[in-house]
Amino acid sequence: MRWSLFLAGWILVAGMATHATAEPKVSEYAGHGKWHDIATTAPAGQPVPNPVLDQVERLLDAHRDDDAHEILTPWMEAHPDATDRDRAVFLLADVYYQSGSRDRFKSFYFLDELMDKYPESRFFGLALQKQYQIADAYLNGYKNRFLGLRILTAEDEAIEMLYRIQERAPGSALAERSLLRTADYYFRSSQFELAADAYASYLRSYPRSAEVPYVKLRAAFSSLAQFRGSRYDATPLIDARSQFLELIDKYPALAAEENVQERIQRIDDTLAHKLYYTADFYRRTSHPGAAVYVYRSLIETYPNSRDAQAAQLALKKMPRSALDQPPAARSAPPTTQPTSRPASGVFGP
Repeated sequence: MRWSLFLAGWILVAGMATHATAEPKVSEYAGHGKWHDIATTAPAGQPVPNPVLDQVERLLDAHRDDDAHEILTPWMEAHPDATDRDRAVFLLADVYYQSGSRDRFKSFYFLDELMDKYPESRFFGLALQKQYQIADAYLNGYKNRFLGLRILTAEDEAIEMLYRIQERAPGSALAERSLLRTADYYFRSSQFELAADAYASYLRSYPRSAEVPYVKLRAAFSSLAQFRGSRYDATPLIDARSQFLELIDKYPALAAEENVQERIQRIDDTLAHKLYYTADFYRRTSHPGAAVYVYRSLIETYPNSRDAQAAQLALKKMPRSALDQPPAARSAPPTTQPTSRPASGVFGP
């Protein structure tokens, strides 16, 4: 008797296992004498069959997002613990992404929900990619609707989105792409200080990237663009010059294509111009010794510049007492900053 019960139990279990392996199905009562199948746990790595979500996906492929929304939201409310809810959340994010009457912020946040609650989901990578597309669209001018009009820009929010992508997947190809997109946005929107910082961060994080030559070039231009004129700090010019020299040394073909040597010459002309106006300030404020010192420094450092010739003529007009002073006595600092107009010719004629 005991052996018979054991054998019967073994046959029952084996039959259940065979059936489950073949096609797992569970039904639930829908009322009014009707039953319908619901999805159950699928084998690891395999999608769960779900006719409702399949229909939603077909509607989205046909860009019928409103119809997809009407089907999807009731299903999600009725199945809060479904094993394929990650797929439903991803599809809902796609509904908001496609919809012309809703903003894409909601799409981004539903994708966040997917990755927060279902980190092992097969949709994780697709969700990250979709978030990048949302941020990129905002940076390219996509606007949210307000009172029926698409007028609300969201560039700042898009930059935050890109940073969140980097935090969620550090070291990934998409994180690298997000950081470079951020730096390029700052550059193209003339936020050169932020661009320089972002490019520097990229070079530290991805020193072996194929984009390094391009990034170094943009970083140099970002430094150059921060120079405000002859009466301001010359550090951005000096930094840009050093970066351009590195480009000539390491990437001569790119440097030749971008006329980097010509940029360096313009920087040198601008630095000489700045020295000339500094010396002229000393002269006008009764510091002849300091003026002589700066004029001579200009001639020594940039002997072929136009301002070096002007400095030679200016020295001829300086008092003998200043010309005969030793270098230490001629280097008195000014009491205020020079007040000249910004030098031209750094970026173009």
